Amino acid sequence: MPVIIRVNNRSNNPLPAYATKGASGMDIAAYVKQPIVLEPMQWRAIPTGLYVEIPQGYEIQLRPRSGLAKKYGITLLNAPATIDSDYRGEIQVLLINLGKQPFEIYNGMRIAQMVVAPVVQIQWQVVEQLTPTQRGSGGFGSTGI
Repeated sequence: MPVIIRVNNRSNNPLPAYATKGASGMDIAAYVKQPIVLEPMQWRAIPTGLYVEIPQGYEIQLRPRSGLAKKYGITLLNAPATIDSDYRGEIQVLLINLGKQPFEIYNGMRIAQMVVAPVVQIQWQVVEQLTPTQRGSGGFGSTGI
């Protein structure tokens, strides 16, 4: 059964949609009146014109589009970005140009992927010791390269 997310689309772009039956993400488009040029190492919040009402217990994650990353070095500065269920503002995508050339963003350009995911909220249990494991406190490459 699909999760219902209420949306107010104030852009002139279609709603994000799954490109294939097996896709986990939907491409989300820029909503800009004039093209925006991102110079190398410059970042900017790009509007989408989308406002959503996410059910409690879910979040929207924004992730880079692999094609933009591979071809131009365009990615999200805060990847993955999290949109909480109680946020009601416009979805904006914080893009950064890690490439060597200026990159132009135009209205309707697919700039990121949107993934809806369940969220688990926890309660802390304060203890004096944690249950031991074979790995223990080894981290950052401790299990091999």
